[in-house]
Amino acid sequence: MRTLFYTDQYVIALPEGHKFPMGKYRMAREMLERDGVFRFEAAPLAEIEDIEGIHDREYVRQFINGELPAAAMRKIGFPWSEALVKRTLASVGGTLAATEEALSRGWGGTLAGGTHHAFAAEGSGFCVFNDIAIAIAKLRSERRIQRTAVIDLDVHQGDGTASIFQNEPNVMTLSVHCKNNFPLRKQRSTIDVELDAGVGDDEYLETLAKILPRVWEFEPEIVFYQSGVDGLKSDRLGHLKLSHEGLKERDRMVMSAGRERGLPVVITMGGGYSDPVALAAEAHANTFRMAHEVWEAKE
Repeated sequence: MRTLFYTDQYVIALPEGHKFPMGKYRMAREMLERDGVFRFEAAPLAEIEDIEGIHDREYVRQFINGELPAAAMRKIGFPWSEALVKRTLASVGGTLAATEEALSRGWGGTLAGGTHHAFAAEGSGFCVFNDIAIAIAKLRSERRIQRTAVIDLDVHQGDGTASIFQNEPNVMTLSVHCKNNFPLRKQRSTIDVELDAGVGDDEYLETLAKILPRVWEFEPEIVFYQSGVDGLKSDRLGHLKLSHEGLKERDRMVMSAGRERGLPVVITMGGGYSDPVALAAEAHANTFRMAHEVWEAKE
């Protein structure tokens, strides 16, 4: 039975009408609990020294102590609180724990993470620290992994990740995202695929099938999969027209290719803003169900 790491024990008080769907994390966990094929473990809090492997020390200190300027917190999009600090540390810790799971058992998953809009010295778009970048930096500092690929299929460009690794030839960043969407100012990933609003399953999957071989040609030793589900047609912020079945096939394509090549795959959740929120939670749960199908069900 595979362990999934969760962070929904840290509840952040958000202003009424806030657009971030905090409830989706617990919903997704409860859906997966009913399946009876996973065990669940609270994500550990990340160590500050690991976070500083990527992020500016003063930025980290100011966030932890609640001393970031108001403008910086507005760019992040959350009000500061001790609960936000704990949740943020757990989100990073969950990805680090899932990375260890992937290295030992083929794949690992966290019911959070994928905070790809966080830059080295600032947060943005509901992202404080870049968990995927931190995990990659930790692996490299420990000389355990040299070549890494990030497959980011969130509907929004992984601009923070792209910026952090823009001069790192041993890290490939692939971002497949909606062109006319947040962030307005895009960064340069190793590979950027920009989709027009309204793209549906067929065009999306055809595009993905054409671009994924370039990831495998890079010959990564580990893959981080940012599996945002905000491409759903029900998503309030996405602008694409993907179905649940389309997202399942997307996940299958990434995971099956990783498994066939013997690559560890780390799965983070990323965005999902459907109305009702249960649609996003179901799509997130389906990603981990697909991982179970691809790995455990075929063993």
